Amino acid sequence: MGTREIHEALPPAMREAVDEFGLYLARVENRSAHTVRAYLGDVVSLLDHAARAGCAGPADLDIAVLRGWLASRMRDGAARTSQARRAAAARAFTAWAHRTGLCPADPGAQLASPRAHRDLPGVLRADQAADLVTTAPRTGEPATPPHAAAEIRDRAVLEMLYATGVRVSELCGLDLADVDDARRVVRVLGKGAKERAVPYGVPAQRALDEWLRAGRPVLAGAHSGTALFVGARGGRLQQTVVRRIVAAAARAAGLPHTSPHDLRHSAATHLLDGGADLRAVQDLLGHASLASTQIYTHVSTERLRAAFRQAHPRA
Repeated sequence: MGTREIHEALPPAMREAVDEFGLYLARVENRSAHTVRAYLGDVVSLLDHAARAGCAGPADLDIAVLRGWLASRMRDGAARTSQARRAAAARAFTAWAHRTGLCPADPGAQLASPRAHRDLPGVLRADQAADLVTTAPRTGEPATPPHAAAEIRDRAVLEMLYATGVRVSELCGLDLADVDDARRVVRVLGKGAKERAVPYGVPAQRALDEWLRAGRPVLAGAHSGTALFVGARGGRLQQTVVRRIVAAAARAAGLPHTSPHDLRHSAATHLLDGGADLRAVQDLLGHASLASTQIYTHVSTERLRAAFRQAHPRA
């Protein structure tokens, strides 16, 4: 059965608790729709397991039920990353249920999370990143105003992604009023509806100025609203289009497949390579936890080790 069918088959007390928890995540925690769906899917799976074990409602949950559920998922071949997310969802649910009086205790507080294996993110060298953002892909279309405007937009998109390290969703969500051209700062609305100010450099400023002067007026239409970047039909630029822009630029520059998130990884690594403070990079990227930013220190260390092994006579 799918998640919806399993949800409908839950005991009433469990079904109501899942629905309330979903509202809490969306309205109070300001979690993204993707996160809410993932957490609710995990909680529905947990409560289905609990119901089969004889539980009638959230109050019957205990640590044995939680561990039994994770163990059953592991036997089904779940990846460690999926298990870590399930454990996080279970802890969030039981903590919420305890605070709201649905659980007399919080069994999730005793639940250990399997450590997810994290591969070091692939990053471009500084010269490769420069090649990518300056080698704007040509569409091959006639040099009509719309196609010329799209190429101007693509250059600005590439420059802003690498200059600021913003997420693709954050870039697409930018409005005209978010750009402070005088200070070369852009206001970004990140995860959890948290705002941050991110600076950008002169090359990005020039590309952005050209887009606003000669590109956006050509593509903008009735549906553009206040969007900073717009698509071919005048609506707000979509994330899928940005991914195609980055991939096409990488091909044009003779680089491996590159995504917007690869540019984010590269920007963070190059900042640290250049001596930026880890806390400052955390603020620029909008990471809630410093642990999320620290992975880039490992990337920089690996790059130094590789250079040492290649160049040092006694490596």
